[in-house]
Amino acid sequence: MNNLPKIKLGNYEISRLIVGGNPFSGNSHQSNQMNKEMRDYYTTERIKATLRECELYGINTLQARGDVHIMRMLNEYWNEGGKIQWIAQTASELASVINNVNQIASFGAIACYHHGSKTDALYREGKLDSVKDVISAIKDKGIPAGLGTHDPEVVRYAEDNNFGVDFYMMAFYNLSKRNEVYLPEDRESACKVIREVDKTFLAFKIMAGGRNDPNEAFEYAYKNIKPKDAVVVGIFTKYNPNQVKDDVELAKKFCSRD
Repeated sequence: MNNLPKIKLGNYEISRLIVGGNPFSGNSHQSNQMNKEMRDYYTTERIKATLRECELYGINTLQARGDVHIMRMLNEYWNEGGKIQWIAQTASELASVINNVNQIASFGAIACYHHGSKTDALYREGKLDSVKDVISAIKDKGIPAGLGTHDPEVVRYAEDNNFGVDFYMMAFYNLSKRNEVYLPEDRESACKVIREVDKTFLAFKIMAGGRNDPNEAFEYAYKNIKPKDAVVVGIFTKYNPNQVKDDVELAKKFCSRD
């Protein structure tokens, strides 16, 4: 079951389908009611069960927040024999991003990226250059350093101003300008910059927070990103116990066509 295509990120091989951590942290991008439903459903035991199923079907990497909740869960999961790799998002609520990076690296993340919404806010304020220190701090830990964003112009700015980014976490929809409004043209803009820049991109929000048809979303994503890129998809098994299997089958179906 574990023949899901892989790409390289630094010294690591990661599956071209990555399980996203938003549902595990109760972030639905739909409603407060759904946020609570995800928090209630995803006990530590259910998260670990979902990760075990991901590994069974060939997903070898998790993208999730660098906070205490995720790290405690991963500590249990790894101690119980789990092998899934972790790409960490900085936790924007913490006072010191650099301290958070140090904690993330010491805990065993294979890569780390600067939180996307925080990135976009700094860009709007004209303060994005401050993120260079975070990128340097991540690279000093010997792991790939990434930049998360919902705005293609952030990628172009970072490339033009030598941020030294190893990879980008790029949303298909630009929520930095419109809160939870998902416009089709956003996908085109995101994929244009993904194809323009010769670095690895991890594309997220391909499902528009659960609003898109899975078959169409996976086909569009893999058709419009580069072969060296991957997609990140959250898993919420409460209403579809077969979601891991279904998503992996879609990924394998459309990976072969890019």
